Amino acid sequence: MGIQLTQLISGKDIELEELFDKRIAIDAFNWIYQFLSIIRQPDGEPLKDSQGRVTSHLSGLYYRTLKLLEAGIKPIYVFDGEPPSFKKATVEERRSAREEAAKEWREALAKKDYETARKAAQRSTTITEEIITDSKQLLEALGIPVVQAESEGEALCSVMVKEGDAFAVATQDYDSLLFGALRLVRNLSITGRRKRGDSFIEVKTEMIVLKDILKELGINQDQLIVLGIIIGTDFNPGGIPGYGPKKALELVKDKKTLHEALKEFAWDFPAAPEEIFEFFRNPRKTHYKIAFKPIDADRVKALLCDEHDFSEERVENAMKKIQSGSGQSSLGRWIR
Repeated sequence: MGIQLTQLISGKDIELEELFDKRIAIDAFNWIYQFLSIIRQPDGEPLKDSQGRVTSHLSGLYYRTLKLLEAGIKPIYVFDGEPPSFKKATVEERRSAREEAAKEWREALAKKDYETARKAAQRSTTITEEIITDSKQLLEALGIPVVQAESEGEALCSVMVKEGDAFAVATQDYDSLLFGALRLVRNLSITGRRKRGDSFIEVKTEMIVLKDILKELGINQDQLIVLGIIIGTDFNPGGIPGYGPKKALELVKDKKTLHEALKEFAWDFPAAPEEIFEFFRNPRKTHYKIAFKPIDADRVKALLCDEHDFSEERVENAMKKIQSGSGQSSLGRWIR
């Protein structure tokens, strides 16, 4: 779910072209969950091939990645490793919620209530090892760097940005700001018209700059971490009862440090607050290598068309935009 900072933080709408020639570290799991959730049939069924294997993630990754390449963006996909031990309770809670949603989906389908079925299906989204493997293979065939984090992918994305190996983190969650990412890009994978309730809204790519946010809120980086902990993180979901974003901001401005803030409320979570604070303040580093390569068109078609029944014509037409014109010349610069 990530940290809920929407009430306090706003960014600047940007066009993809403003990220031209920039390396963007992408929280791979965050995007894959989006594609698996959104790219579904009216009854909630994800896209599948003739053997019943889910392909929604492959469709989302392929066409979205090509769109980024066409805009001259250099995507780097970072995959999650093992979650920290103090996230165990959250992981189990989410697994149970997905199982319950899957049950609701089946029940709604039996009643032919397809609107309810679709909503429940979206909540039941699960990333399997097969989905991870397929995703990595497709990205590598597209010549895109794939980085495996030891722990949270978003943490490593943030480290990449802090160390100058990437310009910004691309994810929907605000957690990367707590990890110290200098820039966060939201909605990079879900731009365009999107349905919200009974109407449609225009979703635009948004840039959030950490130093601007800290200045606007009147706090430092350590206080931002404490603010996030009070509101609630993946390691203490729900946060401290009675504290919304605005009240939490008032507290961190007054109390300054985690130690002082803790005196104001009872802590009732399995993970120690100091442990969570340290995890955000000093995210674990992982050795990684970033290398962009040319698209292997034959391998892409083998994975998508031969293996998973994608339309060869559609796959080829999408690649042509990159292989001829400005997209290909951009790729040439990266490889050099």
